[in-house]
Amino acid sequence: MKIPFVDLKSQYHSIKEEVDRAILEVVGNTAFVGGQTVKSFEDAFAQYAGTTHAVGCANGTDAIEIALKAMGIAPGDEVIVPACTWISTAESVSAIGAVPVFADVLPELYTIDPEDIERKVTPKTKAIIPVHLYGLPAEMDEVMAVANKHGLMVMEDCAQAHGATYKGKKIGTFGQAASFSFYPGKNLGAYGDAGGMITNDDGIAETMRIICDHGQKGKHNHLIEGRNSRLDGIQAAVLKVKLNYIEQWTEARNANARYYNERLANSGLVIPVIPDYSRHVFHLYVIQVENREQIMSLLNEKGIACGIHYPTPLPYLKAYEKFGHQSGDFPVSYGQKDKILSLPMFPELTKEQTDYVCEALIGVAVS
Repeated sequence: MKIPFVDLKSQYHSIKEEVDRAILEVVGNTAFVGGQTVKSFEDAFAQYAGTTHAVGCANGTDAIEIALKAMGIAPGDEVIVPACTWISTAESVSAIGAVPVFADVLPELYTIDPEDIERKVTPKTKAIIPVHLYGLPAEMDEVMAVANKHGLMVMEDCAQAHGATYKGKKIGTFGQAASFSFYPGKNLGAYGDAGGMITNDDGIAETMRIICDHGQKGKHNHLIEGRNSRLDGIQAAVLKVKLNYIEQWTEARNANARYYNERLANSGLVIPVIPDYSRHVFHLYVIQVENREQIMSLLNEKGIACGIHYPTPLPYLKAYEKFGHQSGDFPVSYGQKDKILSLPMFPELTKEQTDYVCEALIGVAVS
């Protein structure tokens, strides 16, 4: 049996008629950039996210950078980010001339450690970017407590957590703004690069739109130097169709995760923790194993695709060696880097496929 890591073909075939019709409508109307299709998705996503505004853009990395600029983060400002996440979070900070400051993550949850945030605050700190990693909300009560204590802004990175909730409240609604990625493999994915931002702040929303469209407010009225980062009509049409299914797919992901946890409960492997106050949306199902390379090789031989998210914590990448961090600076992130392993996770994953993965994993992990 072959088990893919993500099965986008199955998802497409399940909604093919709707998606094809939506794409053809955009082509027929030649509404390729902006227009009513984009606005329709933005309005629907804002309603789903529980915010006043949603602003589409070209990709999830742009979304982080544009949101930070719209919030007023400036060159020289420090922004605290998790040590373990995709590089977009930190490189977006650097791209606007600010300085990423790394904080360690919580050992069981993989999200940013609020106590380490507190330790990293300096007079130059202006914002925190909690990442809802793998689909699990960060500990937002504690994050917001630190932010409020020090007068810091919060920009939530929700790239992996569409629809996740913390204590009954949608992620992305705690801070001043939030960013999303709609990369094809995300829980809500387009058929190409796409991203978006949400906020309840009218001024921030307006600035986001201005930045996305070459700094202009109305044709040829350039108020600032912006950039070209617009959500195109075809991607918006695909996302609008998929938004109707996101809750159904999320429930399927959670059912698959619960089944994984049930099958792996007594395996000796470290399996995901699901706090009862959070709604995890399982963009990724991540475990910890010993002898990871050997296990991955054996799983691949059995036709099981798996991955590592992420093999090197950000402070130890060559891109950030200028900061001179040592292994002891981020003990949790550093200690987990050779153990984390992502198993196949997608809504269409069947129990038969999950059984095959678990049997193979337990067989190679205990041998």
